[in-house]
Amino acid sequence: MITMFIWLAIAAALAVYLIILYNGLVSLKHGVSKAWSNIDVLLKQRHDELPKLVETCKQYMQFERETLEKVMSARSAANNARQSGDVKGVGQAEGAMRLGLGNIVATVEAYPELKANQSIQQLLGRITGLENAIADRREFYNETVNINNVRIEQFPDVIVARLFAFRPAELLVFGEEEKTDVDLRSLFRS
Repeated sequence: MITMFIWLAIAAALAVYLIILYNGLVSLKHGVSKAWSNIDVLLKQRHDELPKLVETCKQYMQFERETLEKVMSARSAANNARQSGDVKGVGQAEGAMRLGLGNIVATVEAYPELKANQSIQQLLGRITGLENAIADRREFYNETVNINNVRIEQFPDVIVARLFAFRPAELLVFGEEEKTDVDLRSLFRS
């Protein structure tokens, strides 16, 4: 009789432990989704601001069409990847778009009449703020993804993760072009 109670207590303790592991993994999975949603909101806000910036710049920069077209093309690619949930595609397109934005900022800095334009300064300020927020959220998202991915590979969590088909999440990595400096000479060649 006592042996049966001991086995029942062990089984109950094991069940409680597995429930705690499962709930922890569910919490992490939803934390990843929430972190991605936060990035998604910021990306959408930035994507909504870009056409305004491009349109304002077009008034001054007829000769810089290529830079503006690259930004809008990258914006479209990032938006498509974001809507389809392609984290890797978002990273690549966002890297290209950030490079294009760097080119626009460098161009604005080089033209005093453009730099003095209040609308452009407000839009650049708004986009710069969004860029900083995206960088912060990306760091938080990647940290959440890392914690999730480590947990589903650690013992004993791996048992529960495999049993309930928990999958690793993908890190949000922007492209190499984001890490390179803007080539100002090529921007201002006629």
